[in-house]
Amino acid sequence: MRVLGISAFYHDSAAALVEDGRILAAAQEERFTRKKHDPGYPANAVAWCLQAAGAAPGEIDRVAFYDKPFLKFERLLETYVAFAPRGLRSFSMAVPLWIREKLLQKDLLRRKLRALAPDVDWDARLLFAEHHQAHAASAFYPSPFREAAVLTMDGVGEWATTSAAVGRGNDLEITQEIHFPHSLGLLYSAFAFHTGFKVNSGEYKVMGLAPYGEPKYAQTILDRLIDLKPDGTFRLDLDYFDFCAGLKMTNGKFDALFGGPPRKPREPLAQRHMDMAASVQAVVEETVLRLTRSLRAETGIPYLCLAGGVALNCVANGKALRDGRFDDIWIQPAAGDAGGALGAALAASHRLFGEPRPCGDGAGGDAMRGALLGPAFGPDEIRRALDAAGARYETLADADLIDATAAALAAGKAAGWFQGRMEFGPRALGNRSILADARSPTMRKTLNLKVKYRESFRPFAPSVLHADAADWFDLDRSSPYMLLTAGVKQSRRKRPAEPRQALFGLDRLNEPRSEIPAVTHVDDSARVQTVHRETNPRYHALLQAFKAKTGCPVVVNTSFNIRGEPIVCTPADAFRCFMGTDIECLAIGNCFLRKEDQDPSLQREYKDAVEPD
Repeated sequence: MRVLGISAFYHDSAAALVEDGRILAAAQEERFTRKKHDPGYPANAVAWCLQAAGAAPGEIDRVAFYDKPFLKFERLLETYVAFAPRGLRSFSMAVPLWIREKLLQKDLLRRKLRALAPDVDWDARLLFAEHHQAHAASAFYPSPFREAAVLTMDGVGEWATTSAAVGRGNDLEITQEIHFPHSLGLLYSAFAFHTGFKVNSGEYKVMGLAPYGEPKYAQTILDRLIDLKPDGTFRLDLDYFDFCAGLKMTNGKFDALFGGPPRKPREPLAQRHMDMAASVQAVVEETVLRLTRSLRAETGIPYLCLAGGVALNCVANGKALRDGRFDDIWIQPAAGDAGGALGAALAASHRLFGEPRPCGDGAGGDAMRGALLGPAFGPDEIRRALDAAGARYETLADADLIDATAAALAAGKAAGWFQGRMEFGPRALGNRSILADARSPTMRKTLNLKVKYRESFRPFAPSVLHADAADWFDLDRSSPYMLLTAGVKQSRRKRPAEPRQALFGLDRLNEPRSEIPAVTHVDDSARVQTVHRETNPRYHALLQAFKAKTGCPVVVNTSFNIRGEPIVCTPADAFRCFMGTDIECLAIGNCFLRKEDQDPSLQREYKDAVEPD
């Protein structure tokens, strides 16, 4: 039984293919089109999934879509009626679009599928999952748990914004929901909007900015914006928001409460913005803790699965784990809407058709295969792409390539690392990565300003050999998907030259904090990825080689792209990014490139080629 899952028409479109209950392939459309968060029909991702399975379109038994458009349209209409006559402008803009494009999504999907296989009765093969059902399925079915509580939190699906479920074997039942407009994800997005970042794109920047501030407004948020109950359920005071009936997330009443209008994207960050970020982060963490504690008490189940966009908040995830209510927590690495494609396919495969859940073949026993589910390129494809681009390279044996890359990292160089199958989800996990020496006190600044072209406050994540993780971080388990934060080990920290309380905001950026300053955030935490030989032997070997040269098993791992661009997919993408940034070497398959060897005429002002996110 082959099931193709599709998510599309909102943001982060994707496709995934499940065969006999086993995940074969998954990819986001943005990686192929080079349009960040591409919402369009994922034609390229679908084509890749079929290629990966060696299947013709007509050999797909079912196609599962990740939400129900009619229920979404019902929510849209009921919301506008509830807020009438407010929102007439928004209504007049949204409804024609919905009728023309979104309400007719079933017809659009049929047309796209018929273009692939005209003789197939796609009406009989097309299924629709509810949005939060798809999220919950993406979290539970690939997890290593036979039984688990499942918590899904995002902006909004059809109606649900937060849902609780219980999974047992192949069964997965949603037991509780919180409905729009009361949404933890939309609350966080409102603060992203007010602090000058893009909604559905910049929320992770709020999380990165939070440690530079103090949660001075947390009680104000709890008193005025959100009525948070002891069990974690909540309601928003909609007088402060404009997302129901307007064209913005917040309104003048919100501005007055927090002392000013929204920051414009290019305006400097003030301490107020950092304090707002710290405050909403604190409230989200408290809400997640109350929800998870309540779920543990109600279900009695010692294992928890998380999905939905809020589950990408690795700080909240880390606190939920350290809270100790659950023995273990598993988070879907593609927790956002892209993962809905996978969840829809898994829900159909396991719940509807009874396909057995396979034994996990990833780190920690999960079935995501390290999230390395996208395209790979063979040696001939890589060489053809490099030759066509005019690249100068040498082809090395495996051991020599790893040694050359490790030596470059140890010498303080930034290296592009393009190997094997592309990652599914927003994190680079060692196959489409930019790597650097975590011990360097200047590397964070260099990577932000000269490689990633992004805001200086944003932290970088460490990759660490799994066997060595506990020696460097307060982490007693695997974290293969970079979705948990943990403190840097106290023994690895450094005492600052002046008292930390004397430094505020961005003044804390350059203070020395640990033996691995490039990945230690201002609160002494890090978003850790543990690297396992079982799921990524090549990347594991590189970290071993780096450790042999330096004594340190930790490297900086950031995604292979610049700000505003999707992670690279193809060898041509990788070479273009290499030549447009200050990356000094590139390991792509077994080809090794040095910047100084390249034709200078191939360099370009890459940072202006894409719109900042």
